[in-house]
Amino acid sequence: MKHVFVETNWLFWYAAPEHRKLRDAVRLLERAEAGEMMLHLPAVCMAEARATIPRRFKQRSESADTQAIKKYLGWAKLHGRVDNEEDATVRRVLDRFDSMVRTELDRLDTTLSGTLAALRSNPAVDVFGLDDEMLERAIDIGASELELEPYDQAVLAAVLVRSSRLWSSGETEISFCELDSDLQPWDKRGNAKQPLTRMYNDAGIWVYGDFELAEPPPDWWLARLEESPP
Repeated sequence: MKHVFVETNWLFWYAAPEHRKLRDAVRLLERAEAGEMMLHLPAVCMAEARATIPRRFKQRSESADTQAIKKYLGWAKLHGRVDNEEDATVRRVLDRFDSMVRTELDRLDTTLSGTLAALRSNPAVDVFGLDDEMLERAIDIGASELELEPYDQAVLAAVLVRSSRLWSSGETEISFCELDSDLQPWDKRGNAKQPLTRMYNDAGIWVYGDFELAEPPPDWWLARLEESPP
């Protein structure tokens, strides 16, 4: 069985309003539900997503984009760049888009609560809480040379400890889908970041920089396959 860890950035794009969802995030859960893998999600990510998603999307207004297009249509129609039929067609599409966005944002809180509840009861997703060992590991990470925010320290600790336990139980296919550059074991130039790289190696975690489980970008990361498992 493959075990894939995800955190708030996956939850954010999976539970986003319909028109803003990231298809790769949705597809990852579909693959888990099909039996390809088990997803592991620290429960603390639920709380952050509940606070972040409404704030991010309710403050985001796509109306500015549609208004810009409508202004262009007015100019283009005046100068003969579009005809009456083209103008009317585009405006109908924009009006439908605005209506859909307003509807989705109006019911976002209710939709989000239902989505998070469904994930908790989904057998393809292991939503796990932080225990004493994970909290102690987070303290150790905070005292290390890693410059991480407390929340990232907690998530990293949860993933490292749970992965080590999976290895101890005989599981060896363990991955982490991580879009947050702070928790990726490579920098913008593809160089290894220490001690983060060593922490992932010690816990037997293969890190992906996407939700497709494609090969991570840095070539040096491939060499770790030759290392001994933890």
